[in-house]
Amino acid sequence: MYGARRCPRHALPWWRRRTPRRARAVLVALLLTSLPAACTTDPGRDVAPAPGQPEPGQQAAAGPAGALAAYVDKVKRAHAARTVVARKWGLTRTPLVAPPPPAPGNKPKITFRKGFEAGDATLPPVFTTVPTKERIVFLTIDDGAEKDPELLRMMDELDIPYSAFLSDYLVRENYGYFEKMQRTGVALHNHTLNHPYLPALSYAEQKREICGQQDVIEKRYGKRPPLFRPPYGNYNADTLRAARSCGVKAVPLWSAEAFPDRMEWREWDRDLHPGDIILTHFRGRDDWKGTMPDMIRHVMNVVTSKGYAVARLEDYV
Repeated sequence: MYGARRCPRHALPWWRRRTPRRARAVLVALLLTSLPAACTTDPGRDVAPAPGQPEPGQQAAAGPAGALAAYVDKVKRAHAARTVVARKWGLTRTPLVAPPPPAPGNKPKITFRKGFEAGDATLPPVFTTVPTKERIVFLTIDDGAEKDPELLRMMDELDIPYSAFLSDYLVRENYGYFEKMQRTGVALHNHTLNHPYLPALSYAEQKREICGQQDVIEKRYGKRPPLFRPPYGNYNADTLRAARSCGVKAVPLWSAEAFPDRMEWREWDRDLHPGDIILTHFRGRDDWKGTMPDMIRHVMNVVTSKGYAVARLEDYV
């Protein structure tokens, strides 16, 4: 859902065929500055005319100018529809749209964050930020304790990408909930079978926790996850060796944590930066001062107010 299907090159509008990706992103940004004028359009209409096709009663402009005008209109209508959905879910700001992701062969090179190394550079790298200059951040949700159906509806309607890191002892009571999540485009990753403090375990015990969860996710959801997050963010060299042995490619930690009523920052300046990973949890009123939708409202208002969009982690890692 979040990764749009790529069109054949010959089907793209003229300006997309001839314009580099970064230049296209700049063009779209410039177009978005004119969006207040779009508020006069009907926000209930969510189907824009095909590129190059006129509105009823209007004559189509010919050639490239017509194609570009149709695209501008489509962007305006999409923003208007997104604003309506944001208001429905109680957001004070309309979430920004992430720029196009890099091509699979041009993803950023992920390396260990300085100070997070484990003595072997060939192990899956541990990192808290994806190296990018784009004003994007990544939202990740851990464990699987709360299974709020409103979260699924909210994230699907808002079209906000996120990644889930699951622990089987919490997920097994309702595998179907996360299957619904997966069908909307959410990637499901490894957070161990039982959420132990891994450095206190032997290599064999750690391997059982990590590789056992790899097996569960593959069996239940059809894919062996490439990403793993150790419980509490704690690990040692054995953790990473065990993870590598069963297919883990990288270990994302986090730069900030989201709650329904606040953000907790791990960086010295208490702010967001391009490529930062945000952690939150599957929790409800029993543990928090609010629901999961309350948490999403808060974190999205913070992210948007700081000029960032949420992107899909798997498009960059």
